[in-house]
Amino acid sequence: MFSLCEKTEKKEATISIIGLGYVGLPLALAFSKAGFQVTGFDTDEEKVRQLNSGNDANGQSDSQEIKNALAKTLQITSYPNKISTNFVIICVPTPVDEKNKPYLKPIESASEIVGKNLKKGSIVILESTVYPGITEEVMKPILESGSGLKCGTEFSIAYSPERINPGDTQHKLENVPKIVGGYDHKTTETVSKLYESIIKAGVYKVSSIRTAEAVKVVENTQRFVNISLINELAVIFDRMGINTLEVIEAAKTKWNFHHYYPNAGVGGHCISVDPYYLIHKSEEFGYKPKIISSSMEINEFMPKHVANAVLKHLDKTKSIQKKILLLGLTYKENVSDIRNTSAEKIAKEFAKTGIKVYGYDSFLTGETIKKMGIIPVASLDEMNNIDCFLFLVAHDRLKNIPIKDFKRMSSKNALMFDIKGILNKDLVKSFGLEYKSL
Repeated sequence: MFSLCEKTEKKEATISIIGLGYVGLPLALAFSKAGFQVTGFDTDEEKVRQLNSGNDANGQSDSQEIKNALAKTLQITSYPNKISTNFVIICVPTPVDEKNKPYLKPIESASEIVGKNLKKGSIVILESTVYPGITEEVMKPILESGSGLKCGTEFSIAYSPERINPGDTQHKLENVPKIVGGYDHKTTETVSKLYESIIKAGVYKVSSIRTAEAVKVVENTQRFVNISLINELAVIFDRMGINTLEVIEAAKTKWNFHHYYPNAGVGGHCISVDPYYLIHKSEEFGYKPKIISSSMEINEFMPKHVANAVLKHLDKTKSIQKKILLLGLTYKENVSDIRNTSAEKIAKEFAKTGIKVYGYDSFLTGETIKKMGIIPVASLDEMNNIDCFLFLVAHDRLKNIPIKDFKRMSSKNALMFDIKGILNKDLVKSFGLEYKSL
């Protein structure tokens, strides 16, 4: 009888992916393409139905790729009794609650389902971004309780942080190194062998599960703090009348300057959330992070700063009914994900003043936009007398809209507020429109 490591080398090991979102679906497709028998599991029956028809609602995976996998080695289901496989990989969200505390229900629920269907000799891998300790302190006991098996002797666990960047066509799953930390040396080696079958960039093994957990939270927290720093500088420079984007471009000429760009606030399910997880765990150990906590305050302030800058401009216009058009409502470019998006927070600031706020984003449905408290715009052709165009996200589709089209739908002295620096300042001004960036 072959060991699990040997079965993995021979592509005879079976794999289940729990959670088929931005992380889980690409992973399931990659393992299926590599020749493994893969079960993709999700509790959302409508999502399962859509995926079995070849439709990824997130728009990140190709329909034909999904259909090809389904015709070969992939099955997608909402039946938990189908996940009793050699490897079980959990890829569920890790959000925060209304008090910005870690909300672990998705991991707990997934662990309960896996535990009840766990077979002896399996390895359960957590990919969700967490604080150090969750895999062993939260997932492990639930698995043991549900299965009646003992971790370390009858099954094992590992942590391998997801590093997928939705909408990024350059840094894909297969060309970003995979971090692996197992419950013991044997588990680390076996899980590494599994990921090596799909990750061309290779696997980086660390000494423990907690170290692997810390890697991801450090990656995201570092990026978050750096973006918050540049956002604070943008607030300062705005008051001084200095263009932050011009400053950054000039500073980039020095070899050791790490460039980040200002935005209306970091959003999404990962970078804007993970620092809260680290703060929570740090406080359990008696230390309240200072730089990270300050960065969170700056991030929360940015939507209000942007809204105030727009309102200051609108005070100069003569329009009786002020109209604002938000362009790009998702949390980042070229995705349909609106989790923790700044657009919704900015719209709430404008709502306090009674200003009409319209929103256009071809990645979203009108119903989704309406739920954000924004008046949906199906076509820009229907717009007129707009006092401010607020470009929040650099969708490729937005970059291709001619400036003359915005001129047509603008009021006198309309402002083009270019948060992400996607417009040509001189071209905008040549059409008689005002230009502003962070």
